[in-house]
Amino acid sequence: MQSGSANNSTTEATFSVRANAGTALIELIGSWRAASVSALPSATHLIETIDAEKCTRWEFQPGADFAWDSACMTRLFLCARHCEQQNIEFDVSALPAGINKLLTVASAVKPQDKQDAARIGVLQRIRNGARSLKKYVVDFLGFVGAVILALIKLCSNRANMRARDFFYFVEQCGPQALGIVALIAVLVGMILAYLGSVQLRQFGAEVYVANLVTLGMVREMGALMTAVIMAGRTGAAYAAQLGTMQANEEIDAITTLGISPVEYLVLPRMLALVAVMPLLCIFADVLGLVGGALVATGMDVSFTQFISQARVSVGFDDIATGVFKSIVFAILIAIAGCQAGLQSGRSSAAVGQATTRAVVNAIVYLVIADAALNILYDKLQL
Repeated sequence: MQSGSANNSTTEATFSVRANAGTALIELIGSWRAASVSALPSATHLIETIDAEKCTRWEFQPGADFAWDSACMTRLFLCARHCEQQNIEFDVSALPAGINKLLTVASAVKPQDKQDAARIGVLQRIRNGARSLKKYVVDFLGFVGAVILALIKLCSNRANMRARDFFYFVEQCGPQALGIVALIAVLVGMILAYLGSVQLRQFGAEVYVANLVTLGMVREMGALMTAVIMAGRTGAAYAAQLGTMQANEEIDAITTLGISPVEYLVLPRMLALVAVMPLLCIFADVLGLVGGALVATGMDVSFTQFISQARVSVGFDDIATGVFKSIVFAILIAIAGCQAGLQSGRSSAAVGQATTRAVVNAIVYLVIADAALNILYDKLQL
């Protein structure tokens, strides 16, 4: 028989272990309460002492002056978890009924350890992924449907959208974004010019750098880089704003008043971004050409030659394709940001996760939409 004690006094918590035909009989003696927590045997000491008997069944019994509270429960719970992991029978039926009830509640939900996760087969992982993808697509289509219905109500002048909200968001995602868009556009134009000059210089055709920069900026990079900037800047802001409102239960209050959150919160943000993005795209195109011209002037191409060649290489169709892309990109950014915000949880961590999800989803949408539009333009010979 083994015993463990934190104090020699009989009123302090002690226990004794006696092995009998493969069963470890554990007697809990004294006050197992939080008031004397510094004198209580630790769960590790308790488990190690009982384990030394090498028994396949642990039976706990109350001893003299046994008293308990949550401090005793934590130790018994850890013992129960140890027995479950080691396939040892755990019996506390002799202890007070309250202990049995609390242990039953505490053990109701089984923890999923790494071994359980590793046992999941490949087919089950594929099924789980398919379910997640299906739910994601259904949520996305449901949100798009709600936005379309809100737009229909707006056209019939029945939507709960304030005009001043629209102008506020136009200012937020328009003039305040000019600085970062200008910087990126100039640098992208310079990068395109440098990349083109490496190859064109071999043939003495440096003047065609203007064609490369103009077509690259007008048809592709102007709209795409502006959209990426707005996804990280405006899309994240939309998700953070709506996520914070969700956490503060403001959206619930709006819904209680009979106002649709999509009409009141999503529409002004989306329409403001749709109105601003084409202008930002054209602004980025112009500054991209300026950046390319700065590089071209260092390759014996005059500014006049650059402008003349740029005018010849680009037409109205090229400009229209880029502007149309920017409109599509604006819709996708607004949907990604607003959906993530409205579906956010009610904690600060959930708001952060929603903001991250909005940016990631928006960039994925942009890449897919850009590829699809380029294929469409190729088929239509635009």
